[in-house]
Amino acid sequence: MSARYDAPAIEARWQDAWDRAGLFRAVADPARPKCYVLEMFPYPSGRIHMGHVRNYTMGDVVARHRRATGHAVLHPMGWDAFGLPAENAAMASGGHPKDWTLANIAAMRDQMKPLGFSIDWSREFATCDPAYYGHQQRLFLDMWEAGLVTRKAAVVNWDPVENTVLANEQVVDGRGWRSGAEVERRELTQWFFRISDMAGELLDALDGLEAWPAKVRLMQANWIGRSRGLEMAWPLVEPSHGHETIPVYTTRPDTLLGASFVGISPDHPLARALAAADAGVAAFCEEARKGAATEEAIETAPKLGLDTGLRVRHPLETGRTLPVWIANFILMDYGTGAIFGCPAHDARDLEFARKYGLPVISTFEAEGGNPLPEEGAPAFVPPRTERVRYTRSVAGPEHQTGADAVEAAIARAEVEGWGRGVTRYRLRDWLLSRQRYWGCPIPAIHCPACGTVPVPRDQLPVLLPDDVTFDRPGNPLDRHPTWKHVACPRCGGQAQRETDTMDTFVDSSWYFARFTAPHASTPTDPAEAAYWMNVDQYIGGIEHAILHLLYSRFFARAMVRTGHLPPKAAEPFDALFTQGMVTHEIYQTRDAQGRPVYHFPEEVEDGRLRSTGEAVEIIPSAKMSKSKKNVVDPETIVRRWGADTARWFVLSDSPPERDVEWTAAGAEAAWRHLARVHRLAQEAALSEAPAVPEADAALERALHRTIHEVTQGIESFGFNAAIARLYAFTNLVARSEAGAEAKRRALRIMAQLMAPMTPHLAEEMWSLLGGEGLCAAAPWPVADPAQLIDDTITLPVQVNGKRRGEITVPRDTGPVEIERLAVEAVARSLDGAPPRKVIVVPGRIVNVVA
Repeated sequence: MSARYDAPAIEARWQDAWDRAGLFRAVADPARPKCYVLEMFPYPSGRIHMGHVRNYTMGDVVARHRRATGHAVLHPMGWDAFGLPAENAAMASGGHPKDWTLANIAAMRDQMKPLGFSIDWSREFATCDPAYYGHQQRLFLDMWEAGLVTRKAAVVNWDPVENTVLANEQVVDGRGWRSGAEVERRELTQWFFRISDMAGELLDALDGLEAWPAKVRLMQANWIGRSRGLEMAWPLVEPSHGHETIPVYTTRPDTLLGASFVGISPDHPLARALAAADAGVAAFCEEARKGAATEEAIETAPKLGLDTGLRVRHPLETGRTLPVWIANFILMDYGTGAIFGCPAHDARDLEFARKYGLPVISTFEAEGGNPLPEEGAPAFVPPRTERVRYTRSVAGPEHQTGADAVEAAIARAEVEGWGRGVTRYRLRDWLLSRQRYWGCPIPAIHCPACGTVPVPRDQLPVLLPDDVTFDRPGNPLDRHPTWKHVACPRCGGQAQRETDTMDTFVDSSWYFARFTAPHASTPTDPAEAAYWMNVDQYIGGIEHAILHLLYSRFFARAMVRTGHLPPKAAEPFDALFTQGMVTHEIYQTRDAQGRPVYHFPEEVEDGRLRSTGEAVEIIPSAKMSKSKKNVVDPETIVRRWGADTARWFVLSDSPPERDVEWTAAGAEAAWRHLARVHRLAQEAALSEAPAVPEADAALERALHRTIHEVTQGIESFGFNAAIARLYAFTNLVARSEAGAEAKRRALRIMAQLMAPMTPHLAEEMWSLLGGEGLCAAAPWPVADPAQLIDDTITLPVQVNGKRRGEITVPRDTGPVEIERLAVEAVARSLDGAPPRKVIVVPGRIVNVVA
């Protein structure tokens, strides 16, 4: 028997054994409880990193533990394979996005398999496969038929160089992330999912997601953004272009008496009418539309305005009129596209008023009083729950909170008939159109006679053509010579396919449902979905807390409504865990111009470059980034130390919700510990040491305590705490004087406890120590409650409040005997004098009063 811990050889052998046994294939079994464990699937960039390793190891721990506790487990893997990076690679190399994507998938699969994840690879799919996106097109048509899809004009981010709509995330400092062109706000007719129809439902249901992190629920709640406000009309002094009033929605009607102007969006119907009649207004509106159409971008952009010359009457102050301005910071798709400006109590309004010399009128102040905002001072915007003194009150008492005053103002408006209370949501409909090739084609046809009609279901999937070129900007589907030309399915006349493709968030918004039956001829199989849904444990990064999770919640509801999921799956993820990042130091030198030059960790040793000996500057750990080269290649780790070392280290160093810093020293220490465990198993397998009753019993008690604590750690996502207990138990076994059989039993069960974290080493130990079958198929050990009760307890003894000793006594020792033993233990501190009083706190402490 070799004493050497040859991790790569051990791991290859046991992975082959698992594959031959088909151990991880998910099979629905109504006689057993099920557990669906899912990690957010990766984009096939071509390389996995230690962040992937940590994420999938966490899921694997849960999956392996649940399998051992008797559950039928679904633990699948797939690829979020559409998207811009593939198109960019094709443009750069002259290749094809499909070839680039499929090659990357193959590479990443080859990198992941040696890590020993208990994945059912028979369910693998990529979202760029027609067998997947064809069903996505079917879902789109069903949702369209159910009224959940619409096509309408919307203001979007438009890149004039790339000739495409950009998502908000693709706009950087007001410019296209790739072209660098200044982004414009442009109105286009686009496809939308009507997610706003479910805003209230999506918000209210967050309260029931008790197994989700509170911060994720709060982020979603803020994104949905329910607000209670007032909808009112400001009468124009003189009607203009058919408009007699300007409707406004406001969440702060309590500040109406501080209004100094009314602002409208450049895309407001009145602004468009004015622009059509006045070239100067048109030029201003065109300029105002430059820049991204996101609230965040508009918030920070310079405020621009144009006085239209129109005025409106104040609804509460007879004879007072306000100017109407067109302003670039007002969005048409929120509220009514018009606001009243109250500069004293709104930061944007104050910036605008200062720029254009508009009045600043305060309506309330803090209890101690506060002056009007001076030049450079911020607007006074206290929380709505804070009590303030209203100096110009719309309604209600002088002292009240903003929230109370808002409701009082709404009540007055409704009684007097100049406004009504309404509830609105910040959440907008989901714009899913993308002017890109590498995405799921939208199954619609535009006919001059019939309008926009759905592709017949028997013509699905609408396949992407392979013969496209990326030699110039824009959507290759638009300029394809034949693909977009098609007969109308209704009248047979000449028509055109929709050339927009779907936002890639659509692809990842229902993949969890497809995993329940990835080879079904329909999007889902009802029986399989009924058995496997919901996802019991979902794991992924906090960066997906809003859009991906919100869109998935919407999509699940839509699939319930269209009959593709059972009602219980309307909330698809029962529990959510967001893991921390894996970080690493950054190593850099400087070039002749002083610019940083980054180096991979393997290029550096003892603070110097291996190649030249030049000293490197070490920057504290940050998220692993290819651009900074502070990445660690998992393949290198697996070849050098084995997959179990990587798995053990990323789980052991910190709680899973926090970042973990990868260090070579830490990885080597993990390997040394696993090698020690392997050696202990080999020694125990060969040992013939006789039984030692007292030592055997002590080891057995410690074993059950370890079973209990490791189980608690895994079930509560305290993987680092479970591993800490296993470290301690390893040391105890090494020191124990127990006999060979007791040690073999202890180490065999320890192998089972380690199996979710280090499955290959666990199998090797299990085999060495006489375990039957595969360790991965063995039932989870259960702690004996009787063994968890300690026979003795240790009590600290204090004299006049200071600890002076301790006593160890049988747990059932009476208070009189405890008093006697405690006094004896601290006799020296009493100088032989009897104590005045002895207080025994059962099971905790003894206080002696001298």
